[in-house]
Amino acid sequence: MKTNIKSPKVFLIGAGPGNPELITVKAVKAIAEADVILCDRLVSPEILESYVNGNTEIIYVGKECSKNASTPQSHINTLMVEYARQNKTIVRLKGGDVSIFSNILDELQALKQNHIPYEIIPGITAALGAAAFAGMPLTARGYSTSVRFLTYYKSDIVTEEYWEELTYTNDTLVFYMSKGNLTPLVEKFIQLGISSDKKIAVIEQATTPYQKVYTSSFDDFNEKFGDKTFASPSLVVVGKIVNLHEDFSWLENAEQEGLYFKSVENGSLIPTTQNFFEYAV
Repeated sequence: MKTNIKSPKVFLIGAGPGNPELITVKAVKAIAEADVILCDRLVSPEILESYVNGNTEIIYVGKECSKNASTPQSHINTLMVEYARQNKTIVRLKGGDVSIFSNILDELQALKQNHIPYEIIPGITAALGAAAFAGMPLTARGYSTSVRFLTYYKSDIVTEEYWEELTYTNDTLVFYMSKGNLTPLVEKFIQLGISSDKKIAVIEQATTPYQKVYTSSFDDFNEKFGDKTFASPSLVVVGKIVNLHEDFSWLENAEQEGLYFKSVENGSLIPTTQNFFEYAV
């Protein structure tokens, strides 16, 4: 039996990589019509300030796995379903693109099981935003004809055979959510004999006013950056195309220090009227 819901639905929206001007027109229109927004941590606060209707309820459901702070996915699913049953228009607002490392499958399954109509609105994923703002095309003739989006947030998710493939491929490798394992990642590539014409880049807070790009050869990385704690979020790019950054970078590293995206442990993110963040800290 289908739930009795007015035509509105749940909009699963990618808010882009950080810069508020990189959100799509379609996303802005949906946000303006929302009754409720379930908002991830890596969504530009300027998007919320600029495009959200004054009567819209914003519920922060952030996740920051590096700090073991996370709104349970089951709670997010429940919020979507319960508000939809109240005939609300819900925007599930995620950083980057909704289809890249975003747990969207869990949410789609919950909506499907409860007969709730939905629409998916894509966004610019962090890898594409970072590459553009770093002057580092992910594919380029003579450098790389393919790109892989990966994650290395824990050491046992990549097999030895796959490590070897990653070491010797000419594909550009982009690692999400991997800044905490940079040292073992670099050491593994060195151990397997990665080519000296490939470099590594770490791009902090890409497309935001705090963006910084760090590049290095693999042999020099630990000496230059081994003790550095990179800001969240950071993307790791591996491949020959990293060499292009020096020639085609059009944006200087930010001089200011700070975090564009607040931590989920930061009380300033918590609405004063309703503390839905009790699930996340």
